[in-house]
Amino acid sequence: MSKYQPTIGLEIHVQLKTKTKMFCDCLNDFQEKRPNINICPICTGQPGTLPVINKKAVEMVIKTGLALSCTIAEESFFERKNYFYPDLPKGYQISQYKIPLCANGKLKIDDREIRIRRIHLEEDTGKLIHSKENFSLVDFNRAGVPLMELVTEPDICSSKEARKFAQELQLILRYLGVSDADMEKGQMRVEANVSLRNKNQRAEKKQVLGTKVEIKNLNSFRAVEKAIEYEIERQEELLERKEKIIQETRGWNETKQKTFSQRTKEEAEDYRYFPEPDLPPLKITANQILKLKSEIPELPAEKRKRFKKEYGLSEKDIEILVNFKPLGNYFEEIISELKEWEKTSLNKKPSKTEVGKLIKLTANYLISELKKYTKNLEEDIRRIKITPENFAEFIILIHQGKISSTGAQITLEEMYKTGADPSHIIKEKNLTQVSDENELEKIIEEIIKNNPQPVQDYKNGKTEALQFLIGQVMKETKGRANPKIVARLFGQKLK
Repeated sequence: MSKYQPTIGLEIHVQLKTKTKMFCDCLNDFQEKRPNINICPICTGQPGTLPVINKKAVEMVIKTGLALSCTIAEESFFERKNYFYPDLPKGYQISQYKIPLCANGKLKIDDREIRIRRIHLEEDTGKLIHSKENFSLVDFNRAGVPLMELVTEPDICSSKEARKFAQELQLILRYLGVSDADMEKGQMRVEANVSLRNKNQRAEKKQVLGTKVEIKNLNSFRAVEKAIEYEIERQEELLERKEKIIQETRGWNETKQKTFSQRTKEEAEDYRYFPEPDLPPLKITANQILKLKSEIPELPAEKRKRFKKEYGLSEKDIEILVNFKPLGNYFEEIISELKEWEKTSLNKKPSKTEVGKLIKLTANYLISELKKYTKNLEEDIRRIKITPENFAEFIILIHQGKISSTGAQITLEEMYKTGADPSHIIKEKNLTQVSDENELEKIIEEIIKNNPQPVQDYKNGKTEALQFLIGQVMKETKGRANPKIVARLFGQKLK
């Protein structure tokens, strides 16, 4: 066991899902491939231009803060963060430093609360495109896009916990509708601050942390976990050799799976923050906060608890349904249709066991079986042809034993392709399950007559022989025989 304790804090930048940019009317369109299309004199920093605050972006940050139990600043303001870089057209970035919009929040990961120091609003930079011919081009489409920055306290203890934090935050942002937070598209970018301290050092009133190293621009959850793991190992090796850890900014090489030095770390004073003279202070009223709070939907943690309580699903199924909101919504629409069927079709209130079976059957066919016919279930569910009513009817037909598992597979595939009613498909393809004992007995007698060896094997105690015999019946009936009835009839005839 290592004698060093990792201390990790995250800085996460998120592009907000507004129609226009932060301080101008240019489109905020990450899908635009043509360079320098969504630009104007304001977002390219032309002399004499004046920025105007995007109200929607401010509301999105406040809503995020409320979802993360933050205190919302009654008064805040924007500041100029001064640094020079080719993709920063003004030579400074409009940001917040002294008074962020949100502060002192928290997010629970497993059984631990990770404190959130601040959430503030700023504008994104442009994008450099490096050429092999030893020059770089600048695309300003991204310059001025509303950018939310969240900074945690150094409460995270492992690379896995850091990954889980980033994943849960992404999920919350998607539930709130403030960002798609797609890391591959650069809509969410993670930076990790990593330091080590010796566990064996005497505890002091104020805990002394090790020298902090920042890892920049991690663009996948896997990269977050692997980069932190590597950095912990690198720093531990340096400490074991009695070498000094340099406070610096490092990048992540995905190919080599290593961090590499980029520059020494800047401090806040290096940026020469001062209030933005062209923008008024932000004043947030209690009524505005209450209104935004009322717009917050059921969040992932709450949904997990409710799904467990209401539906009794496995943790794995719950995670799938919660992690992809459209799939979870579709599942609940199907359950709602099943409840309507229960009210109108049954003379008595269904038992908890029966309801539980219907729910689990729905989850299984939705998560496991439907996936077989889709290229990407998470994407296809947005435009699926099967209505919740038809999916519920399909589940009821299975539950009632009117269709075998083989017939169900055929029916579901056809429903996915065409959106047709399951009863119509079953009738058209002659998939109704055969449960008539007289009809099945004739087939079973013929199978027994034609398969003396498996029959004798079963009588000698080889139970797997029964599965072979049942399979022969299923083959003869093209998968339509009721396997439970078939197994019972074989048992009676082969005593």
